[in-house]
Amino acid sequence: MPSFMEPFRIKAVEPIPFPTADERREALAAAGYNLFRVPARRITIDLLTDSGTAAMSAAQWSALLSGDESYAGARSFERFEGVVRDLTGFSEVLPVHQGRAAERILLGNVLRLGDISVSNTHFDSTRASVEAAGAEAVDLPVPAYEGVANPFGGDLDLDALAELLTGRSGGRIRCVVLTVTNNANGGQPVSLLNIAGARKLCDEHGIPLFLDASRFAENAYLITEREAGYADSAPREIAQTMFSLADGCWASLKKDGMANIGGLIALRDKELAAHCAEQVIAVEGFPTYGGLAGRDLDALAQGLLEVTDPDYLRYRAETARWFGEQLRLAGLPVLQPTGCHAVYVDAGLLLDHIPPQQLPATAFANELYLAGAVRVCELGTLVFGRRSPDGGPDIPAPRELVRFALPRRVYTASHLEYVVDTAEEVRSKAAELHGYRIVTQGGALRQFTAGLQPV
Repeated sequence: MPSFMEPFRIKAVEPIPFPTADERREALAAAGYNLFRVPARRITIDLLTDSGTAAMSAAQWSALLSGDESYAGARSFERFEGVVRDLTGFSEVLPVHQGRAAERILLGNVLRLGDISVSNTHFDSTRASVEAAGAEAVDLPVPAYEGVANPFGGDLDLDALAELLTGRSGGRIRCVVLTVTNNANGGQPVSLLNIAGARKLCDEHGIPLFLDASRFAENAYLITEREAGYADSAPREIAQTMFSLADGCWASLKKDGMANIGGLIALRDKELAAHCAEQVIAVEGFPTYGGLAGRDLDALAQGLLEVTDPDYLRYRAETARWFGEQLRLAGLPVLQPTGCHAVYVDAGLLLDHIPPQQLPATAFANELYLAGAVRVCELGTLVFGRRSPDGGPDIPAPRELVRFALPRRVYTASHLEYVVDTAEEVRSKAAELHGYRIVTQGGALRQFTAGLQPV
């Protein structure tokens, strides 16, 4: 058993479904072998995402009842705006219904045809927003070295950024985006030193630095654990320093907002914020509610206060470490060190007999569901592969990762022990697993709707 304890008590419970083996096989086939399309009533442990899946606190449920549902200028917005301003230091605050709306609106006002957005790694929806603007998404993650566990594996490669800025394409770069933590690269944190280095380069070349701050509190806590000189700093103070180094941010508040819906854009630039507000009005609603109910804004304001609690963040990090170690002991290739919001397994190493174009990460994820109704997320070639310009096989993703996301305040250690036992069962028959092929797919973000077939 783990040596840590949840820093909360549970006041409400929800029954868990236990579908039979036949029901699991039928559900997966009916879903086109795509776990996004499997109904929740056929899932026992759902680690698909940490987005919008949190259990809210008693204080958040209380905040819901005080929500002001006025269309314009509600006091719920005033509370939300005050909390965000105090946390980020950004004067311009625009709520939206979730993170992908925020990034689509902000990047759509920053980027034009032929521009470049540079990031430590653009996540799938961020890349889609960049490309929707006619721009190019360039990822410059810090190099990974085999056998070396980088405590800040989410960093941006500053040398590569400096070279790009001074090269032939430098004049096309319109923004630098730091995703904190780096979800596409194993949930690893970004150091304050790296953020400051990116700030310096952006200042030298007159381009803005934005944070995708969906998991800002977890990034801040990992800085206190791993970066020299910050062990005695409070996570909220570190978060405020992170924001002070940026020109603005967007966030899905379905993560470190500790609630089930919501997002934001926060900026220093009043003119850019005014342009974004016009888009909010067009597609989200009046800028003081942005597609959210007043009660949602109140719950988010409370969540943004709770999320930087050191006891909660310590529990969150220790849960991920313990869970990752249990999966490693079960024989799975776990990315190290673990972050906070998820544990990542490299299915490409486990299923090296399945080529990337046959989606080994999907093969592992689907088998995990068949073995125990555990749902996880493929972050391999289905999500991050690129279609070949000549119509040939997909260009593979850098790694065939499977993400075991950890919903906030939802599952206990015994639930995760069940996941470990199920994963060990799948690992024991890894050599027998087969790949998948795509039979139907959409455009951007194809993983949500694609239909697959076993090879």
